[in-house]
Parts: sequence; C-alpha cells; structure tokens
Amino acid sequence: MRRSLLYGAATAALGLAVALTLIGAGDDPDALTNGQALVLGVVQGLTELLPISSSGHLILVPWGAEWTYLEQNDRFNQTFDVALHLGTLVAVAAYFWSDLLRLIRAFFGTLGRRRIESPDERTAWFVVVATIPAGVAGLLGEDTIADHLGEPWQIAILLAAGAGLLWWADRSSQERSMGDLGLRHAVAMGLAQALALAPGVSRSGITITAGRLMRLDRDSAARFSFLLLLPTVLGALVLKGVGDVLLGDLPPGWQGPFLVGALASLGSGLLAIDWLLGYVRRHTYDVFVVYRLIAAAIVVLLIVSGVRAATF
Repeated sequence: MRRSLLYGAATAALGLAVALTLIGAGDDPDALTNGQALVLGVVQGLTELLPISSSGHLILVPWGAEWTYLEQNDRFNQTFDVALHLGTLVAVAAYFWSDLLRLIRAFFGTLGRRRIESPDERTAWFVVVATIPAGVAGLLGEDTIADHLGEPWQIAILLAAGAGLLWWADRSSQERSMGDLGLRHAVAMGLAQALALAPGVSRSGITITAGRLMRLDRDSAARFSFLLLLPTVLGALVLKGVGDVLLGDLPPGWQGPFLVGALASLGSGLLAIDWLLGYVRRHTYDVFVVYRLIAAAIVVLLIVSGVRAATF
C-alpha cells in the first residue's frame, strides 16, 4: 500500500470518526457515547497491532475511566466488539493486500500440484496451520476464559509476564525470514496464538515473541503477526457478526458507536502497522517491553492505593 494512500485513508477514517462524534450522529447518552467509542476505537487499532494487548486495554481503559456501560450490557459489548475488530481487519487487509493475494494464489497452487515448493507457498500453509489451534481454542474455551480471566489484576500480571518473554525472545539471533519456517513451527505458533485469548497476553505480542524465538528477523516476525491476524479475526468476526449482529436483536444506540469505533480502529490500525514495521527495522522491541511493565505497574498502583478495585 502506497504511503500517501495509507496516510490519506487513515486521516479520512479518523477525521470522519471525529466529525461523527462532534455532531453526535446516532449518539445515545444512555448507552456508550460516541466520544467513548472514539477513544476505544483508537485504543483497539493501536493495541491490536502493537504487542501490548488490545483485549487487556479494552478492559483497562473503561476500568480506569469508570465507563461501566459495556461491562453491564453484554449484548451491546458484543456488537461493539464486532465493530472494533472489523476496523482492524480492514486495516491489515488493505495494508497487505498485494501480499494477501500472492499468498492466496500460492496456497491454491499447492492444492493443484499437491506439493509445496516456493517460500510463498510455505508461508501460506504456515498461516493456515497456525490459525487452527487458535480457532479451536477460541471455539472451545472462549466462555470459560470470559468467565475466569480479564480482571485488571490478572491483566497486570500477564502484561508483565509477556514483557519478560518478549525481552528474552528479542535477544534471539535474526537468521530466518517467513519462507524459511516449516509446518512444525506453524503448529508451535498456533499454540502460542491460542494463549492470546487471555486478556493481557496480546495476540501480536505472543506471535512476535514466538517468531523471534524461531529466529525470525524483527520485520518478518511483525509481518507474520499481521498476516496471522487476518484468518483469526475473520473467523471470529463471521461467528460473532452473524450471531450478534446479522441474526441478533441489535441493542438500542448501537449505530453511532458502531460506526465511530470501526472508523477509529481502521485509521489508527493503519498508522500502527506502518509505524511498527518502520520502527522494528532499526530498533529492538524493548520500547514495548517497557510500556507493558509501566502499564502493569500503574494498574497495580491503582489497585493497591484503593483508587480502583482489583476487579471490574
């Protein structure tokens, strides 16, 4: 995606989200406001694609700001979650459109020949195989995870633990690119990605960590993480979108936050991808290690000081 087009699209999406917020389009003061949706959309776009946990931040931001509507209205929360992930899915698909088409052609080429030959074909199969464990874990364990994980104190622990793992993994040598990995690496990556169902782990963080442990260079680890997002999030969106949006009874006040959240997530997601890929070509992932540790420390401080409860 050309950089001028990327920044133009990101600016347009974020600008429209802000405009809709300012004019109060579809805003319902008794539900999630457009202003809150704008903040959460930007948070989603940045944290889904940076290795700092989107699910954790989407809990911590309302917890810190005392926005309780989503937690008290699960139906609205499910609908809004579809909007946020739709935005980041479109951002990744748009940014990697040419790569996506190339990998799809490579995948179907292997089906015709019944063998895998090129680096693109190995990458395509890697993405497919690595998606399976995360998909199975999501189908079987989502309700259990939602019931037992996701409290702020747990998120703080996982943010700190993930920081340690990322710091350690990023000390690995950079010997491989995406096409150098095999199917056994894909299974390991898929198992790692399944851990990201727990808020605070970070899907991009755990896949980048796994990629660096497999000695992928930093750019390839980030690109793999983005490519793995596409089938994983698409599958979740199809299940949630059909059940909670298309076939469900949409909650009142959903229109404004849905549109604002999706646009904000799209715009900030495009910027996050471009910034991260440029950054890791010249730097380590240490800035994210430090951020995760600081975020965890702030959560613990708020809980210990009694400013916020340990649960939400």
